[in-house]
Amino acid sequence: MSCALLPCGSRTGSRTRLSPGARKWLRLGLLVAVLGGLAAAGVASGLTRDLSVESLRAWMVGAGALGVVGFLAAFALGILVQVPGALFVAAAALAWGQVAGAVVGLVGAVLAVTMSFLLVRSVGGKLLTEIRRPFMQKMMARLERAPIRTVIVLRLVLWVSPPLNYALAFSSVPLRAYVIGSAVGLLLPIALAASFVDLIA
Repeated sequence: MSCALLPCGSRTGSRTRLSPGARKWLRLGLLVAVLGGLAAAGVASGLTRDLSVESLRAWMVGAGALGVVGFLAAFALGILVQVPGALFVAAAALAWGQVAGAVVGLVGAVLAVTMSFLLVRSVGGKLLTEIRRPFMQKMMARLERAPIRTVIVLRLVLWVSPPLNYALAFSSVPLRAYVIGSAVGLLLPIALAASFVDLIA
């Protein structure tokens, strides 16, 4: 076949390769679509509006032995659709007592923030590490030097905040450091939430 019909050097079935910048924006767009879809589903279903501490507690108690499993799954899904984490901890404390509820609540919180982390990183990658601004590079370097300590401090202040989960997923923090830091950093907020469950409810 002549070059007039087929550009010289081209090959049949070749694929167009996206530039690194285009792939980054494609990943980010896909992630926004996924998270936006989950948030919209939570609003459309009435979950973020109608779910209450009492209704969740009643459902957990009514589920019997499966209540804990259902609670863990609901906590993980709830964080993705923007349900406040304090609601789940309060419901656990009311259903199983302050001590047992705090333990189950901590497990649920760590599982929930880890699921968010894995979802965001698998789709969006470590986008923050690709930003070459000096301020962002300085922040990433600080996180790399002390990832567990940094996560602990952030959890003490923001505990299960979805934006924090997403930001850490976009960073270079390893999964192991993220889980350990989250578990330690969430101990105090969840213990306090379980202790003052009446105020939250």
